[in-house]
Amino acid sequence: MAFDVIIRGGQVLDGTGAPPYRADVAITGDTVAAVGRLAGAQAGTEIDATGRYVSPGFVDCHAHGDAAVFDPAVQLAALRQGVTTFILGQDGLSFAPGSAATVAYASRYFAAVNGPLGEGPLTVAGLLGGYDRAVALNTAYLLPHGTIRYDVMGPSPSAPTREELAGMLAHVERGLSEGAVGLSSGLEYLPGRYATAEELAALAEPLGGLPYVTHMRAYGERAGAGMAEVVEIAQRSGAAVHVSHLHGPADVLLPLVEEALAEDVDLTFDTYPYLRGNTILAMVVLPPEVPGAEPERAVEMLAEADLDAWWSGMEGTWPRLTISHAPGLDWAEGLTMVAAAGRAGVEPAEFCRRLLIETRLEAGCVSARPDEGPAGEESVRRMLRHPSHTGGSDGIYVGGHPHPRGFGAFARFLGQHVRELGDWTWEQAAVHLASHPARRFGLGDRGLLRRGFAADVVVFDPATVADQATYAVPRTPARGVDDVLVSGVPVLAGGKLTGATPGRAITPR
Repeated sequence: MAFDVIIRGGQVLDGTGAPPYRADVAITGDTVAAVGRLAGAQAGTEIDATGRYVSPGFVDCHAHGDAAVFDPAVQLAALRQGVTTFILGQDGLSFAPGSAATVAYASRYFAAVNGPLGEGPLTVAGLLGGYDRAVALNTAYLLPHGTIRYDVMGPSPSAPTREELAGMLAHVERGLSEGAVGLSSGLEYLPGRYATAEELAALAEPLGGLPYVTHMRAYGERAGAGMAEVVEIAQRSGAAVHVSHLHGPADVLLPLVEEALAEDVDLTFDTYPYLRGNTILAMVVLPPEVPGAEPERAVEMLAEADLDAWWSGMEGTWPRLTISHAPGLDWAEGLTMVAAAGRAGVEPAEFCRRLLIETRLEAGCVSARPDEGPAGEESVRRMLRHPSHTGGSDGIYVGGHPHPRGFGAFARFLGQHVRELGDWTWEQAAVHLASHPARRFGLGDRGLLRRGFAADVVVFDPATVADQATYAVPRTPARGVDDVLVSGVPVLAGGKLTGATPGRAITPR
């Protein structure tokens, strides 16, 4: 027997939840051709996996690589964690579908999250075509509700008319026909914040088994309101639902998850194994009367309006914010708001105002949660042990000092939560990080190491796999994953990119 690639001598984690077993994995073209004892077989490329695990490639259920995925450094960051597929279009905001004005808005409003991609107009088919075989890992795309709403209604906070709702629905139906794997919303961002459950349910009706994926309207202690809305949307639309970055407190969230499941809601959620967040600064600090969906007007108001009453209520927030992205004020990146203000010789509120104005709302921040500490860590552990959990990094690659999660989350799952803490077994890790998310997003021939499946394969050392990125030094690739194949092609060998770009733009199967 002759194959293109044979991975020999490893312990196979096939993604079914079965214990690891000794086997060789053979690949022909872009497909797994055989899994078993293949002592007499030959191949043009052989990889010695002795002492290592061989797993289906991991699916990052929440990645903001929409523009950054073209950067080889970002591809390296993902592959060094075993991630072979990004689910893009998160939080209701990305680049398609939309007119030139819509693409420009999404690029600007979410500049600190997704970065710039280019000019519109842009369709889902056009966006996916730009990814296909142009990068080293696979991409799949969620239809972003906020982008669609802006394309039809602009920044309006009003409820849609019947005609406007029909226009949004047409975008959803076309996007699904062009290969989207679901619909996302960002209900703390603009203009998604203006949508009602009724609007979102109407747009989720055509999903046909694909998920409605949501950054809920409320998290933490207020998550009950957010989850109630998720359940309402699921029940109105009949859609499966997936909640983004559902971390804690577990005492609040786990009962809500169980209540939704008991009401026959098809619910999954993702988490990343850190306590701090990373987002656009405007979402955290803008007063409600400042129209963040209209950046020019918002900047004028920030410069002219008396907002002292609002800023004075945020004194406990400033020490928890670290500046991640500050175009034109690069010296502030990596400093807390308090430290940057001190260096500038002003109060934190005044520096924050200056930062928003001078970056024209493009600033980003890493934010510490109030429950950072042992209680928060325990909540994360309890959440990720739930069978409805899937892995996501919420990775953001924009700015000089982003959150380390985009560079280490999946390696941290393996090194800390499997090897050190025992929250999962190795076989459970393959389910949470590969097969479960592949099923959730309709990636029918991925997520398992099985004959006939796509050959996205990760070889990692269970003794050394670990994250190395920190809040102080966030752009550090993980260790312990040295060999990765995407569609049967080695893309990482000896821990280095091979230069191959076989990544596919994946559509539901």
